[in-house]
Amino acid sequence: MKTFITLILCIIFGYTTLFAQNQNISNGVVFDGEPFLAINPYNTQHMVVAWMGWKLFEQIVIKTRVSYDAGKSWSEAVPLLHVSPSFSSADPSLAFDHEGNVFVSYIDYNKLADSGGVFIRKSLDGGLSWNDPVKVIDMHSDVGKKPIDRPWMVIDRSDGPNQGTIYISTMNAKGAVAPFNPYLNYSSDGGETWEPWQYIDATGWLAGSLIPQPMPTPAISANGVFRCIYPSYVFVQNTLPQFIHASFDNETSGFEYHTVYESAENVSDTLSKKGYLIRANPVDEAHLVFFFLSMENGDIDVYFAESLNNGIEWTVPLRVNDDEVGNGIMQDLLWADFDEDGDLVVTWRDRRNAIDTGYTVPSEIWGSVRWKDSLDFSINFRISDTIVAYDSVLALSGNDFMCVAFHDDTLNAVWGDTRNGTLNIWLQRMAVADSLVSDIFLIDSSSLPSVSYFPNPATSSITLKGSELSKIELYDLNGRKVLEKRLSKSIEEISLEEIADGTYIINIESSFGHFSGKLIKK
Repeated sequence: MKTFITLILCIIFGYTTLFAQNQNISNGVVFDGEPFLAINPYNTQHMVVAWMGWKLFEQIVIKTRVSYDAGKSWSEAVPLLHVSPSFSSADPSLAFDHEGNVFVSYIDYNKLADSGGVFIRKSLDGGLSWNDPVKVIDMHSDVGKKPIDRPWMVIDRSDGPNQGTIYISTMNAKGAVAPFNPYLNYSSDGGETWEPWQYIDATGWLAGSLIPQPMPTPAISANGVFRCIYPSYVFVQNTLPQFIHASFDNETSGFEYHTVYESAENVSDTLSKKGYLIRANPVDEAHLVFFFLSMENGDIDVYFAESLNNGIEWTVPLRVNDDEVGNGIMQDLLWADFDEDGDLVVTWRDRRNAIDTGYTVPSEIWGSVRWKDSLDFSINFRISDTIVAYDSVLALSGNDFMCVAFHDDTLNAVWGDTRNGTLNIWLQRMAVADSLVSDIFLIDSSSLPSVSYFPNPATSSITLKGSELSKIELYDLNGRKVLEKRLSKSIEEISLEEIADGTYIINIESSFGHFSGKLIKK
């Protein structure tokens, strides 16, 4: 299972570097790790973040927070209760469906007791609260194989016949018996029930016994086809290790396979975070891209390959990081995303400004953009506002990813950061244009102001109480503002007589910051 990730973000603009202040959105006192960010495609001001956090007497839980104003203010953190008191949680993943509902999937398990599974929850109010968990796959669904690690979730939002289908891919947890396999689970009724699990690999395209955790990275094409890429090394299939692309046909429950890339230059560093990603262009159903790490030049670099014919053929891999070739500098911890019109961003952890080589040196986050009308990636730009010293927590298992959502040329990123002496989750939001950062959104500290509102549920009015209150706003769950009022007192009564019954997001501003929560009018 995974535990933590670390990074930091900043910017380059031409030859002048401008830095934005990062926002701490977890504020944990022990640690917070493995963040995942999702943005509502129908209301890009609506953001949901999930992460692993410590909770007294409950070990590690998944926590979530919601913003309805593009990260300016956040709801209080909501911990997801365990299925069993002895369980611990890991590996959160978030996704929105075509109706604007948001889902979270994660592992809830007891490693020592060898029990637990992958679970999914649905939210009907944008992530402010969550329905009861539904089990997707159990630790013992495939006896001895422990098929519950790294549950990636994707949801079909196309207009095709499988619209709304939820797919969750998994792999074997540590301690499983060989041979090893990538797994697929899917639901056609909004996560209420799940089809029997199945192996993604098959004869001639097996993952094999030499790669103990053959993680499948998933995506959904614009026409609703599920796709994933997983690693394989079976000598009788292929003399070299390879990545395999598999596309899934719901009607036949069958897969079609093609080789993406093969090489003997495996990443051998045991500490490096070796994640890889497939992404599908939302405006071109045949266009797929794949980012991975390779040691072709003697050190670990970020590489990119793409297919323009549904994954049948793939281009020769292209090196993305533009530091000196073969300089011994390690890149890792990559993430990538398309925006809605086909622009593509990739980010990674970079050590080009450290005074030494290897994993245990200070690092930054860098990135590059490839615009939809270009064949080339931009000059690399620095995203982090400081160089972060190596911390021993980064040697623990996990720390395998940051998360980036790219919308309307705006980069939204979450990552783990030890700048406060403990691992917290931070967020940065920046606009990107002309291959460079053209604007930076300053994000204030997310410390919650001391405010309250009651009663909730409310009927005809609510009372606000807090220091130096300045404004209240109410939004419906589609992001439409239904009320706004300036405030000047520490206690104020707000009439709701003209507000229809329903669930709303309440934003309260004071001199101490922003607060968001849920309000029910009935």
